[in-house]
Amino acid sequence: MDLEFGRGLRSPKRDSWKTTLLLAYQSLGVVYGDLSISPLYVYKSTFAEDIQHSETNEEIFGVLSFVFWTLTLIPLIKYVSIVLRADDNGEGGTFALYSLICRHANVSLLPNRQIADEELSTYKLECPPEITDKSRIKVWLEKHRKLRIALLIMVMIGTCMVIGDGVLTPAISVFSAVSGLEFSLSKDHREYAVIPITCVILAFLFALQHYGTHRVGFLFAPIVLAWLFCMSAVGLYNIIHWNPQVYQALNPYYMFKFLKKTRKYGWMSLGGILLCMTGSEAMFADLGHFSYSAIQLAFTCLVYPALILAYMGQAAYLSKHHDFYSSSQVGFYIAVPDKIRWPVLVLAILASVVGSQAIISGTFSIINQSQSLSCFPRVKVVHTSEKIHGQIYIPEINWMLMILCIAVTVGFRDTKHMGNASGLAVITVMLVTTFLTSLVIVLCWHRPPLLAFAFLLFFGSIEALYFSASLIKFLEGAWLPILLAFILMAVMLVWHYTTIKKYEFDLHNKVTLEWLLALGDKLGMVRVPGIGLVYTDLTSGVPANFSRFVTNLPAFHRVLVFVCVKSVPVPHVLNAERYLIGRVGPPGHRSYRCIVRYGYRDVHQDVDSFETELVETLATFIKLDASYRCSEASDPDELTEAMVEPAGERERRLTVIASSNTLRHRASYDLQDSARHSSPASTTVEMRATGAMAAGDGDDGAAAEISPEKKQVRFFIDSHVASPDAAGSGKQVEEELEALAAAREAGTAFILGHSHVQCKPGSSVLKRLAVDVGYNFLRRNCRGPDVALRVPPASLLEVGMVYVL
Repeated sequence: MDLEFGRGLRSPKRDSWKTTLLLAYQSLGVVYGDLSISPLYVYKSTFAEDIQHSETNEEIFGVLSFVFWTLTLIPLIKYVSIVLRADDNGEGGTFALYSLICRHANVSLLPNRQIADEELSTYKLECPPEITDKSRIKVWLEKHRKLRIALLIMVMIGTCMVIGDGVLTPAISVFSAVSGLEFSLSKDHREYAVIPITCVILAFLFALQHYGTHRVGFLFAPIVLAWLFCMSAVGLYNIIHWNPQVYQALNPYYMFKFLKKTRKYGWMSLGGILLCMTGSEAMFADLGHFSYSAIQLAFTCLVYPALILAYMGQAAYLSKHHDFYSSSQVGFYIAVPDKIRWPVLVLAILASVVGSQAIISGTFSIINQSQSLSCFPRVKVVHTSEKIHGQIYIPEINWMLMILCIAVTVGFRDTKHMGNASGLAVITVMLVTTFLTSLVIVLCWHRPPLLAFAFLLFFGSIEALYFSASLIKFLEGAWLPILLAFILMAVMLVWHYTTIKKYEFDLHNKVTLEWLLALGDKLGMVRVPGIGLVYTDLTSGVPANFSRFVTNLPAFHRVLVFVCVKSVPVPHVLNAERYLIGRVGPPGHRSYRCIVRYGYRDVHQDVDSFETELVETLATFIKLDASYRCSEASDPDELTEAMVEPAGERERRLTVIASSNTLRHRASYDLQDSARHSSPASTTVEMRATGAMAAGDGDDGAAAEISPEKKQVRFFIDSHVASPDAAGSGKQVEEELEALAAAREAGTAFILGHSHVQCKPGSSVLKRLAVDVGYNFLRRNCRGPDVALRVPPASLLEVGMVYVL
């Protein structure tokens, strides 16, 4: 199943009903796998010791009433009706909400924000900033750094709990499905069958992750669809056969009767009831794969009715059967007729695997997004599909999740403790989403603060009640997600804090190219053949590690490119807007600056395509820069149409190199007009592996040919640049392009900093512990920047740099 099918079909216009139906069907296997298997363990977790099922049926009817209204208020009203509308260019999840807030208020802690980023097509605001009044909440957030830090910590807590859910959900789902074997095995054999089979299924599930889900993804939706119909049919049979009057329990009065009779123990049992909405967050987190209307249609018309029928059917059966000696028998399978128990067991196991797969993929995705905010150590991200964007696999995380899942299964060995742990993780993520959505209502939708407060108070109160019931089970399993979150939070805070301090150190110790050039005359600087890509986090100036390199070894490449790979608060950056190119120094120095922008859901491209695109982009920039200089002589005002001058210096201006002529008009500069100074074919330099030179659609323009044997690049100059009026400029461009082609043929070197971090003398014990111990341990034991940036080892050149923070 194509997870990006919705993205490929979606257009600015409203989806057709056929497309919506198809997307709704596909969403079953991705979005609702986790939510649909919750009936396997909700009643079993709820009646685990805290309350007992009695002949009055007040307990079972009260639980059913709680389940019904919980599913109605949280997944149906909160998520489907409100939260799903808080999308970020069609994307959802915790990072989407934080990204929206960062765009509408200056609350991001990453210091590399540029004005040019606001001109991205996906950097859209709900209302133009010039017509919106600053709310008091926005002023407070922007003024107080502690509030911005608290906001980021809240996002981190939500992220950590999602990762914790990635550990707990596969364990409880598969264990609950396999526990149906208890009815076919003797009491002596249960212990030796259920746990080992669960562990084998979990190990098999994680071992298949590196193949990707696209190979078997087409089976996901049919499995979940069959499971939903199976639950509905069994539930409807139990309602008709055992207790047709069970619908009366939907009256909210039964909730008050339940709490009145059970008191403290009934409140504690809410930790099991909240498991009925496990997986609701996936409706918002996976919004980018489908569409709002598709997810809304699938839930309201199929998933929600099926879940209600399943829970009502179990309650109807239990209302006529009171001869249970243990809470373990108050489960899903006890209400399944004996004749179909084995087929239902097999289908339940398959559905639990599908639901587990969805949360595992979501864990990979959110860790990749955490890296984009510099909140997580570098890990290796692998594409599992060439056709489906966004399907990734992280080896280190996968095996850690597998070990933790198996450890949870073997350690807890029952649904009660697993349910307590999973419930706390789920409700914490929902609380974070509620708070962030209330900020979106004020800052992004510009609604009255009273409306946002009402949203926060109503849904936050319901979730706070469930949160308290889960937290009271700390010693009975709820300690696990808290422990996992504490460890992950420590890792994320240490990494984020040190990364920002390193950036500030680089910013303070950067040098100018003029100083470097002046020093070069004294040192006898030598230019060697090839292209040197100097990776830096700085968007201006020469990084200190490069100045350290050339002062100790006075030689660098004839074509020098300072590459800054940065993340912007949008989900995706169009390829036509990914590169910002500018000069560093005079044209004869052959030094450039390239800022490569990625969204938080983008995955970095492989080094071969990046190198090719970079050479194409530099060649296009050289031509356009010459065209701008020519046009500047006749009309200097035209130069500002596609240029950004962050420092006010002409040699530091940056140009967006666009390969498409369908870009939108922006407020500060027009990307279409930037191509008017050259012919249509000259806005893209073609890199061909075989064949003769081609110049676009037959017009005279710029093209490049790469011979597969020699990787030789030949550039052809646009007629406008090489015209008699600009003969000098055309000759200069030709020489610059020839130098670029020769440098590409000589090879490319990737120059990265190898950092050693230490605290200043006199630093606090906490800072020394975080930086000297924590960060350096993570740096030594996690992937290096060369792996994250996909740099080939043969072309890597590392420069040691000591950061004293």
